Amino acid sequence: MIRLEKRPQPSRLWTAAAPLIAVVLTMLVGGIMFAALGKPPVEAIRTIFWDPLFNPQFAAYSRPQLLVKAGPLILIAIGLSLGFRAGIWNIGAEGQYIMGAVIGAGAGLALYPSESVLIFPMMVLAGALGGWAWAMIPAILKTRFGTNEILVSLMLVYVAESILASVSSGLLRNPEGMGFPGSRNLRQWEAASNQELIAGTGMHWGVVAAFIAVILAYVLLARHIQGFNIRLSGEAPRAARFSGVNPARIVILCLGIAGALAGLAGLFEVTGPAGQISIDFNSGYGFTAIIVAFLGRLHPVGILLAGLLMALTYIGGELAQLMLGVPGASIQLFQGMLLFFLLGVDVFTNYRIRIGQGVAA
Repeated sequence: MIRLEKRPQPSRLWTAAAPLIAVVLTMLVGGIMFAALGKPPVEAIRTIFWDPLFNPQFAAYSRPQLLVKAGPLILIAIGLSLGFRAGIWNIGAEGQYIMGAVIGAGAGLALYPSESVLIFPMMVLAGALGGWAWAMIPAILKTRFGTNEILVSLMLVYVAESILASVSSGLLRNPEGMGFPGSRNLRQWEAASNQELIAGTGMHWGVVAAFIAVILAYVLLARHIQGFNIRLSGEAPRAARFSGVNPARIVILCLGIAGALAGLAGLFEVTGPAGQISIDFNSGYGFTAIIVAFLGRLHPVGILLAGLLMALTYIGGELAQLMLGVPGASIQLFQGMLLFFLLGVDVFTNYRIRIGQGVAA
């Protein structure tokens, strides 16, 4: 008889090893998937994980892109991790990311063609407020009416996508764009452009914000009473209520921070790598950041490393599509395997396998 037996306390060994085991299992099963698609599995895995960093033919382009891709993932995942620690399941970061970009870009475009140095800081503030306001919808509905934040935040993603399509073809459409959907190119407008801070590194203000978010989240969780309240709310909700923690305030706080950080990620993306508001602006960062948060064990430093790893799969995946003809959908499936295997392996953090006859109660 094989059964799972609950551990007296979570295993530190499995807590540390689970992400590494999940990555190895993803490589193995991903290799089988690539072989089934008729692609050389070893070469495909090498192209995804090795060539972007160490192949001289691609590294000069790929290494700067690592920070460009990791920045928004880390920003969004840091915000999500605070909610997840408190048992608040915000699945709508993609919508908050979109609304941050739309509101932030709209605030800047309203002042075009001014070259004031205040335009970009104002856009950053507007982007954060846009994401925060969008996150407040599920927060208020949950605290006032007891709705499920998973469903509300997820459904709001589709509303945000509809708004994005509408403003791309209407309110924010470039009047000099010959009728094509999409806003002006913000990268060509110096006052609103999020350019590289150090040439050839990929370092822009979004990456700086991601590193700052990691530091502040670590301080909040490790040194601040509010961080203790967040952890307590997730680990022992009844104890949190008895100690005077207000559940509604925790919901508002966690969803608000997550929304603001996702909105910032959207703003930095639209003023930097993307360059404009367009119908296909949303790239799935809000959903991928969920994988990053759990792969990083909801710890700020772990999220930083997980964000870099996930960014590598983006860059390596694009390279594999170009060099080997790997389907784009298979790369998305490959990324999803990371979360699937992490959740599977994570069972052994709290349970151990026992073989033999169970003891009668």
